[in-house]
Amino acid sequence: MKRILMAAALALAAGGQALAADLPQPGPPPPRAPATYVPVPVPVFTWTGIYVGVNGGYAFGTSNWSSPVGTAFFGTPCTTNCSTGNFSTSGWLGGGTIGGNYQWGQFVLGIEGDGDWTNLSGTTYSTPGGCARYGCTTQSDWLATVRGRAGYAFDRFLVYGTGGGAFGNLQAAAGGLPFSSSTQTGWTAGGGVEFAFMPNLTAKVEYLYVSLGNQSCGAANCYSVSGVGPATTVSLTENIVRAGINYKFW
Repeated sequence: MKRILMAAALALAAGGQALAADLPQPGPPPPRAPATYVPVPVPVFTWTGIYVGVNGGYAFGTSNWSSPVGTAFFGTPCTTNCSTGNFSTSGWLGGGTIGGNYQWGQFVLGIEGDGDWTNLSGTTYSTPGGCARYGCTTQSDWLATVRGRAGYAFDRFLVYGTGGGAFGNLQAAAGGLPFSSSTQTGWTAGGGVEFAFMPNLTAKVEYLYVSLGNQSCGAANCYSVSGVGPATTVSLTENIVRAGINYKFW
């Protein structure tokens, strides 16, 4: 009986293997669907934010001296003719900037302040009577502005106009007299272009016209005939061309 059962089991096993061999083989797995590429959106640049920066450039301007009697030195007949016209001033400047912008659509409004060291200076030697060594000198060694800005943005490119208050040092002296010095309040206006070349860094080029008003320069500095004489009115205007780099915090 055992022999019969074992023979039957062997026959079933052999038949199952033969049947399995006759069945079709399974095909390869279906190909995977290609991964869907989701593009990463490019962040939209905004001019909104607080920034600090540095600036530097060149200034050229005009000074005018106006006196009722001209300017005489030390009681001699040698007189300068500073009261009859303007003379040129020029010099370099550089300093720091702080400001903030807010953008609505493509319009940008902001406020900006800066403080610059300057070496603006000019002297006229229009002196009759053979006294060319005597002249009238106007100079300034610092300038600060507080301005509003309004511009239109083309993505990372901004075109703007600007204007506000100007504050600066005005110094004046005639001949070898000591300089008078005063802090003047005036106004400024101009415009510029700015480009964001990195997410937090922008570069700008701008022009500003600055008027520092009139200084009253007394006899001890701008007129000397035995130490007396009327005050001389000294004015200074500047044309500033400068470039700057700003870091925007957000």
